[in-house]
Amino acid sequence: MTTTSSTPAVTDLIAELQWRGLLHQCTDEAGLREHLADPANASRKIYSGFDPTAPSLTIGNLVPIMLLAHVKRAGHVAVALQGGGTGLIGDPSGKSAERQLNTADTVAANVEAQRPIFDAVLGNVEGHPHAIANNLDWLGGLGYIEALRDIGKHFSVNMMMQKESVKARLENREQGISYTEFSYMILQAYDFAHLYEHEGITVQIGGSDQYGNIVAGTDLIRRKTAEDKFFAAKQEQSKEAGEVVSFSGSDYERLAFGITAPLVTKADGTKFGKTESGAVWLTADKTSPYAYYQFWLNATDDDATNWIKIFTFLTQDEIESLIARHAENPGMRELQRTLAQHATTILHGEEAMHRAESAGKALFSGEIADLDEPTLLEVLADVPSSDHPKADLAGDGLDPIELLKRASLASSNREAREFLGNGSVSINGAKIDGDTRITESHLLHGSLIAVRRGKKKWHLTRWK
Repeated sequence: MTTTSSTPAVTDLIAELQWRGLLHQCTDEAGLREHLADPANASRKIYSGFDPTAPSLTIGNLVPIMLLAHVKRAGHVAVALQGGGTGLIGDPSGKSAERQLNTADTVAANVEAQRPIFDAVLGNVEGHPHAIANNLDWLGGLGYIEALRDIGKHFSVNMMMQKESVKARLENREQGISYTEFSYMILQAYDFAHLYEHEGITVQIGGSDQYGNIVAGTDLIRRKTAEDKFFAAKQEQSKEAGEVVSFSGSDYERLAFGITAPLVTKADGTKFGKTESGAVWLTADKTSPYAYYQFWLNATDDDATNWIKIFTFLTQDEIESLIARHAENPGMRELQRTLAQHATTILHGEEAMHRAESAGKALFSGEIADLDEPTLLEVLADVPSSDHPKADLAGDGLDPIELLKRASLASSNREAREFLGNGSVSINGAKIDGDTRITESHLLHGSLIAVRRGKKKWHLTRWK
């Protein structure tokens, strides 16, 4: 398989996002195409913001990270903005009730814990070095009077009340919205204006739920730039040269741009990134590489067809060929396996992907004896388990009939003898019969015995 270190370059960022289904809204598509193609500024700076509400990000946050990866592939500079400042308030977008505010220490810890995610995904993509910024660096020193005078005066309360997340909360009196969350749009817009003025960042990207905030940022840049002494000086220089130059609203709007990606969905209507065991996270301590691999591997045909464009760097020709082969032989599940391989490699690396793939194959084949203890426990995390005294394995050991009954894999002695007699029982991947005594020699990692009946019935026993 192709690794992320050899991802092909992109010549047209907008076209790349369009065929992958990653372009939903754009403040000015024609102007942005011209902006990105300007030979005088071949490399643009483009950012996306991330909210540190938890010590990890979920798989839904992977979409804007992948957008930043495509930015790098297109030869531009990708900037991940962590909300160390805005995270102290919380974005009301998509929320039906007021957020619980985190402490400053919690937000700071979350910022540090999330940082490796950006380095993992963006660090393996060729192109300009990516950057990671924290908006606490400028919001933390912003005074209230300064914010009202220099930022707040540019915002219409009427406009802010029309934002969907605000409007819905205002109409529901039981929920309501605090002035704190109501002001979030202003701070996010100021982020864009600050990055534009001090870092030369001209494009913001994000999910479709952020479009209102992004537009507020481009509008603030336009309004602030209209007052900029630089433009006044430029007009004066033009007059001295005998030229009369004026700047219209459309000129200012073309100074900064916004792009959003559509909300990723599942074909069956259920929420993307949710499993029976909970959310799929982007750090190994919350969702292991094995579980992450399995999430992609278990995708339906319709979902895999959509997701392989969004969550891999495979080219359009490669993906179309893969989808065609899958249609001819869907039972091979080549589409899902390729998606799982590439998506896991992008986030966790190729070595972790191979371990996750091997663990899955071991569970399917039953040959689990060679797995290390953490992987073994992860692979069998969802199977029934029980605890037993290790003393029962001493001497001649435990009768396998008794083991099957303790593991609830047989309801009676007769049923247990039948299973043992027809060769459908194995422990740790090795078949046993009615004459096999279970002793401490069967323990894996000194305390575990995995019992399987048939192909799918597993039970993990722990011996203490």
